Amino acid sequence: MAVLLPAIAPVALIILVGFIAGRTLGLDRRTLSRLSLYVLLPALIANSLYGITLTAERALLIVMGFFGASALLYALVYGFCRLIRAHPLQQKTLLATTLFANTGNLGLPFITFALGQTGLEGAIVYLVSSSILLTTVGPTLLKGQGLATGLRTTLKLPVFWAMLTGLALQALAITLPLRLDEGLALLGGAAIPVALITLGMQLAKTQFYLDRPVLLAAGLRLALAPAIALLIGRAIGLQGQDLHVLVLQGAMPTAVNTFIWVTEFGGDADLVARAIVLSTLLSFITLPGILWALLTFT
Repeated sequence: MAVLLPAIAPVALIILVGFIAGRTLGLDRRTLSRLSLYVLLPALIANSLYGITLTAERALLIVMGFFGASALLYALVYGFCRLIRAHPLQQKTLLATTLFANTGNLGLPFITFALGQTGLEGAIVYLVSSSILLTTVGPTLLKGQGLATGLRTTLKLPVFWAMLTGLALQALAITLPLRLDEGLALLGGAAIPVALITLGMQLAKTQFYLDRPVLLAAGLRLALAPAIALLIGRAIGLQGQDLHVLVLQGAMPTAVNTFIWVTEFGGDADLVARAIVLSTLLSFITLPGILWALLTFT
């Protein structure tokens, strides 16, 4: 709990500020969502990629573990939704809340406190992989108009080009002139607070209640996802701290940015907002338990 509180308390504070703003200021939530998606999030991704350092072999295994776990997770959740005959809107929402985890503003600080600076490097690689999945699969999944339409949407998003730019700058070891890297970092640093404020504003208009879909969404995210990450990680030969990073990042609650993407491209925004809140609250219990199990048995 001492490890988790410093990671979650700032998140809860900013959500609370957004909740109060949503109740009192009459701000336009959609404008903030679009600002986050088209300006701030691209800056965050480009800046994260620009500054990353890790050995290629370790990074590749973490990337393989992430995409392997995501593919299996997608197949299982999709099959389960078909089995229970979930409504198409609910199906794509459950897929989104399960696939896209809070690996940035919760995953990075939690792993830093739990595993130290060396664990943080692997966590950043996982975050980059998650961003790639979000920018390529997210529009296709949520728009529901086929792969070609989703890819065309992806190519129109600045997030995708920011990802390529960050990778190119890092690979070519280019130093930005005139302290532009500091400007990029400042712009990217606003992405998470604005996303959390937007979430708080949505919650101000959302009647929170427990029902089968939100319990299912939280359960899939917090229980099924880390179990699959552990299975895939062992299968590809991950060991020690890199395996811990893969499982812990896989155990994070639903990503705040999932709400931004659902708002923009389609899905049940109320269910996503409730899933984010419930899974984050439950992570107070699940994350320390998973961390203890990893440090004890692996």
